[in-house]
Amino acid sequence: MHANKCPDMHERAKRVHEPGRICRELLYLRSKRAVREVPAFTYQALQKGTVVKPPKKIDIFKRQPVKETVFKIYFMRGDIPVALTGRSNKQDPTKDRPLRWHCTPEELDYCYYLPIFLDGLADIDSDTRLLAVNAAVDLIMRQPHKVLPVLPKLILPLKRAFQTRDKGIIISALKVLQLMVRLGPCVGQALVPFYRQLLAVCNLYKNINVNLGEGVDPDRSKRIGDVIEDTLKLLEYCGGPNAFINIKYMVPTYESSVFPRCLSTDGADGSKH
Repeated sequence: MHANKCPDMHERAKRVHEPGRICRELLYLRSKRAVREVPAFTYQALQKGTVVKPPKKIDIFKRQPVKETVFKIYFMRGDIPVALTGRSNKQDPTKDRPLRWHCTPEELDYCYYLPIFLDGLADIDSDTRLLAVNAAVDLIMRQPHKVLPVLPKLILPLKRAFQTRDKGIIISALKVLQLMVRLGPCVGQALVPFYRQLLAVCNLYKNINVNLGEGVDPDRSKRIGDVIEDTLKLLEYCGGPNAFINIKYMVPTYESSVFPRCLSTDGADGSKH
């Protein structure tokens, strides 16, 4: 009699604990369920079992794709009255590659050709870009007084070159900009209203340089941080009294290199002698 009761008790115990076991298994399976990713700032983010998608990572120094430049289109059609001659030097590609003009450069319309040459600064082909840089530099050095009337048309090609995020292209564009400011009369003052379009890239690459202490860097002209620093100093020196405040607005880490010179003519209390 006693032996027959034991199986019934075990079956009753199983039936009592069966729902609890099933609930525990369901809870375990629910905890192992894959989390669903939902977009941020939506009602879905408040639901259970969801996680907000992280923002996309952006590489601010990534080279941007460059479209075919107007300079290259005109050059392939034969509408550019200049070409490179000679063979390139491995150490310095600019040597032994003089320009051969098909007409007198002084007779060219600067309002038409100079923006086209500056547009070639953003070309990905090194030979095409070298031709555009040398042609633009040659035109600026021959007649620098013609740069100021065409200056508004030069802003967009320079901005396009800066937006490529290519260090070699940016350095070439900055050197052309330095030449324009250094030789062109009143070009420095005329560039002040365009700082917001040109100096954004300077704030991005300004601190990319090498600190050698008291040493002399022979490759200073090839380091983008040093070239940007020299460009900002030249813009402040040639840009007039409003240049520094506008440079400081776009590049907050820039420190004036002209203001300390003014202290030499002032007294210790700020009064002029």
